[in-house]
Amino acid sequence: MSTITFDSLKLSDKLKTAGFTPEQAETVVRVIAEAQDELITKKDLEIALSPLKSDLLVLKWAVGLNTALGLLILGKLFNQ
Repeated sequence: MSTITFDSLKLSDKLKTAGFTPEQAETVVRVIAEAQDELITKKDLEIALSPLKSDLLVLKWAVGLNTALGLLILGKLFNQ
């Protein structure tokens, strides 16, 4: 997973300046720090979805091949 670097002390000071109590500012900073564990990046998604992409590629080729064979069979039936 991804981590965003930020100055927690600076953020806490800004929150206090904006009217947050020290406890509220500390809680907000802690929640943001803990939430970073839940973040995912584009690379994380690509890794997780790569098996699905390969399955879709195989499916695409199978559908294309079956369509071509079906058209060839229909062509043969109507050209007799």
